[in-house]
Amino acid sequence: MKQFLIFIKKEFAHVLRDRKTLLILFGMPVVQILIFGFALTNEVKNARIAILDQANDPASHQLITQIEASKYFETEIAVMNPKQMEEAFKQGSIRLAVIFPANFNNELLHQNGVKIQVIADASDPNNATTLTSYVTSIIQDYLAAVNKTTSAPYRIVPEIRMLYNPQLKGAPSFVPGVMALVLMLVCVMMTAVSIVKEKETGTMEILLVSPFKPLLVITSKAVPYLILSLVNVASILLLSVFVLDVPVNGNVFLLFAESTLFIITCLTLGIFISVKTSSQQVAMLISLMGMLLPTILFSGFMFPIENMPVALQVFSNIIPAKWYYIIVKAIMIKGLGFSAIWKETLILSGITVFLLIISLKSFKIRLS
Repeated sequence: MKQFLIFIKKEFAHVLRDRKTLLILFGMPVVQILIFGFALTNEVKNARIAILDQANDPASHQLITQIEASKYFETEIAVMNPKQMEEAFKQGSIRLAVIFPANFNNELLHQNGVKIQVIADASDPNNATTLTSYVTSIIQDYLAAVNKTTSAPYRIVPEIRMLYNPQLKGAPSFVPGVMALVLMLVCVMMTAVSIVKEKETGTMEILLVSPFKPLLVITSKAVPYLILSLVNVASILLLSVFVLDVPVNGNVFLLFAESTLFIITCLTLGIFISVKTSSQQVAMLISLMGMLLPTILFSGFMFPIENMPVALQVFSNIIPAKWYYIIVKAIMIKGLGFSAIWKETLILSGITVFLLIISLKSFKIRLS
């Protein structure tokens, strides 16, 4: 029994001396519970919407005031024309638009009924359904207050139109998210582990003393995963088109070009992890836990980013998967061209260059 207690004491000493282990044991649960507490919610808040008030009468002003007072909406543009509204949907700057007809107040008073057009971006069907239900509830509350003072009940009928995904299928939102998640995990983890494996087995030193430059050695490790990842992209797109019935509405070559850029970003991130770690276990743990959770939480794939606190919204900007998810939705679902995604492309390119420079500066020619 005494020997058993000695071994337990030794293991405790080993664990307490290892800062990385302590960080995993105590730091990760705290971080996860804080992040999940803020990010995991089915409620959609602060959604950017636009209002086109063609009536500009007292009734429309009252209803607009109630919509703007709601915590669920953030009115970006109160007055805009249809062309501006279409561009705003394409750019992703608004999630929903409410259009009041020209004779809103007159039709409501004299015909006891009027129609309001509600247009939602259904490339994310869950958010679109939630937002339209919020608007409908606000309209019903407004009618309930108005009908208290009238003998004949008034009616406002929302005409709901879903853009890009009128049938509200889940696959158009699911496929881009899966592409970002799969490429991020496979590229980062496989690259990091394969390079660290060379360190552990001692073959990296042999490669470094060879006539090849270190940059070529590292690049040669990443090229196979670039090719295999492109095969993954092709297989996912084929399955989405022929099995899930999700067509590629935009340019396929542009989609592959953007996917190649994202893969290179992920490979560069894997190289950075391999430079900073010395064991396969640590590299795999960082690749899995460090990439899986941020990709799921902060890419906009599962949880709306605008629901999160400002600090987490700012943090999401450094997650490459967020920008790739936006790019794939724009090309594949909305059918847009490069003019709509050049900012996201520029950000991904900047992240890639930054990681590559840091990795090269941190790379040690001699391992010992």
